[in-house]
Amino acid sequence: VIIFQPEFRRLLLYLGQNPVVQKLVKVQSPRFIDEVVDAASDLAKKNYGALIVLLRDTGIRSVVETGITVQAKVSKPMLVSVFNPRSPLHDGAVVIQGDVILAARCQLPLTQNPKLDPALGMRHRAALGLSEQTDSLILVVSEETGMLSLAENGILTRGLTRESLLKRLKDAFSPKVQKKRVLADWLGWNS
Repeated sequence: VIIFQPEFRRLLLYLGQNPVVQKLVKVQSPRFIDEVVDAASDLAKKNYGALIVLLRDTGIRSVVETGITVQAKVSKPMLVSVFNPRSPLHDGAVVIQGDVILAARCQLPLTQNPKLDPALGMRHRAALGLSEQTDSLILVVSEETGMLSLAENGILTRGLTRESLLKRLKDAFSPKVQKKRVLADWLGWNS
C-alpha cells in the first residue's frame, strides 16, 4: 500500500475530527483561566505587581528551576497570596502548566529589543523576553498602574480589560486550538 502525503494528511484530519479519537487525545482544559483572570483583576485593583507564565507546548525547565517549587492547584487565593508584597515569593514569575502552579519566584530572560519604550518596567521586559523564546503566554500586572498586559510571540498587548484578557486566554487555550496545535506539531507544520 502506497500512501501519499496529501492522502495521509487528509486521513489524519479526518481522525482528528472523529469524536472517538478526540476523547483519546488529552487536551488542556481552560477552566484554570477563570482563576488566573480573577486573580489578575484583584491584583490590579490592589496595585500588586505580578508576572504569570502560562505554558503551552514549549517547556521551560531551566526557568522553572530558577524558582521555588510549588506544585499547587491554580486558584485565585493562591495567586493573590503569592504576589502579596509581604510574601517571600512575590518577586519573579509564577509558572503555570494546565491547572497547576509549578513554581514561583522564577527568573525570566529579559528582551534584548533596543526599540522598546524605555518606560517599560522589568516585568514587561521579562514577559517579552520569554515570549520571544517560547510559545508561552505571559500575563503582567503593573504595580504602578494596575494595568493588565499580555506578551505572546514577542508582542506585548497593554491595557487589557478583564473581559478582553479572559477572551484572549480562553481562545488561546480552547480545546479546538489545542487539538490543531497538537496535530500541526505532529505533522511538522509548525516547523
